[in-house]
Amino acid sequence: MSLIENFTKPYGLVDKIDAFGYLDSLNNNPDAPRKHGKVVLVTADTPLKASRGEGKTTTTIALIDALNARGIDAAAVLRQPSMGITAAGSKGGASGGGKASLTHPELIDWGLCGEMGAIEAAQNLLASFAEKAVDDGLLDTVLVPRVSEVPSRSLRSVVVDAGKNDVREKTVLTPTCELMQIVVLSRSMDEIADRVAKMIAGTKDGKAVTFGEFIDLWRVTNILADAVKPAKTETKNGSPVYVHGGPFANVSIGIPSLVSVEMACAQHDVVIVEAGYGADAGAQKWLDIACREYGAQWPSAAVVVTRASTWRDDPALQWRYPFHVERLEGLGIPTFPLINLWDGEDDQVPALRETAAELGFREPIVGNLYRDGGDALAPQLDAFAEAVSAEDAPETPTSHKGMPLVENVKWVCEHAYGVPADRVVMKPGFEESLEAARALAEDAGVVFDDLALVAVKSPATMTDNDAAPADERTVTLKKVDVHSGAGLVHVNLTMSLTTPMPKIV
Repeated sequence: MSLIENFTKPYGLVDKIDAFGYLDSLNNNPDAPRKHGKVVLVTADTPLKASRGEGKTTTTIALIDALNARGIDAAAVLRQPSMGITAAGSKGGASGGGKASLTHPELIDWGLCGEMGAIEAAQNLLASFAEKAVDDGLLDTVLVPRVSEVPSRSLRSVVVDAGKNDVREKTVLTPTCELMQIVVLSRSMDEIADRVAKMIAGTKDGKAVTFGEFIDLWRVTNILADAVKPAKTETKNGSPVYVHGGPFANVSIGIPSLVSVEMACAQHDVVIVEAGYGADAGAQKWLDIACREYGAQWPSAAVVVTRASTWRDDPALQWRYPFHVERLEGLGIPTFPLINLWDGEDDQVPALRETAAELGFREPIVGNLYRDGGDALAPQLDAFAEAVSAEDAPETPTSHKGMPLVENVKWVCEHAYGVPADRVVMKPGFEESLEAARALAEDAGVVFDDLALVAVKSPATMTDNDAAPADERTVTLKKVDVHSGAGLVHVNLTMSLTTPMPKIV
């Protein structure tokens, strides 16, 4: 029996793996067999429509199937989707499609791995504790939101105990909540408990009160037994896939859990990590939050997925895809364009390759992955395989810890969205929101400028208006929220919607 099998148990049709226990065992037994896999980041063009992706999951599955067919030991780490959006058919799930699919897509797409339900229960229990603390005189306001997996207009404005305390609360989607972030970023149950203790429950007399001041944390952490364990499934062709983490890199972090990636790297030579939405969202957060601030592995290569229509059909937005590819190359990451064809687009391949050559791209990888799966990619991966076979994993750039928040936001705007600091503007009320957030963090004993930045934005645009001329594009900063337990600070910019959507998009 291999070491990881000691930490693996059946969970319905899939397995759940105690990644915390497995990695702790590896750390305590340096002679135990393990690999040191390279991370490859799969990201995408900024989609023309926020509710439709470019095919990152389909690409990820086809890619590991193709690599395994070439004799390279590859696995993927995916995130679960938000069930409400997926169920409505407004966005794909986390299981790929066609020949590039998982064996049991319904388990992933319908939240049957236990992760979302456990996090939803635990976060809502925290909100209930906060409500009781109001009755007990420990809090005046409740700042921790409740969560729901189903978008609902009715949940956008809730007043608890109207006529008595009139305590206003809000509800957000489960994958975007602070507890999801804590699970994704933590490496042990003790760390989760410490982070939950640092979560701000609300305020008393205008001062922040954390959960560690008035609850027994085991009541929450025990609920998370399923949530902290990645689910081990596989593709239709038998390639291994681990599923852990939440979507929505536009309003949260939208990356797989760090332990699921580290666990996969100990088992496989190449690990494909899928980050949410486009390179301006999930990729930015994997690089600048997971890697810079939380010690995740810097990618040895990246794949930027686009559709032929997204890339070329809107002249005003054609700048975005080359920007993403060039930005990642500029970070020293070998970056491979991948054009995911739809039916009827095969005749466009010569023109697509010609355009890529004119832009100075690496030779693009092109194929209809839904129709052909990994078979479409395997013959095209020579350069890609060479890039990921380099001896050493790349070094991670320096942390931004301690950088003043506005300076950090401007850095992200310039490097991830192409907007210089002098065109980052502040909406009226932003500075007041910034100071209130800073005071709240200080009340909770948190160094404000040590918090990692989460850019909360529309998934369909990088700036206030991506169709504007390059020298007129701006980014507007709107408000600031502290997630002290997760160690994050959220800054809303461009167009963003963080509460449950008023309609299914």
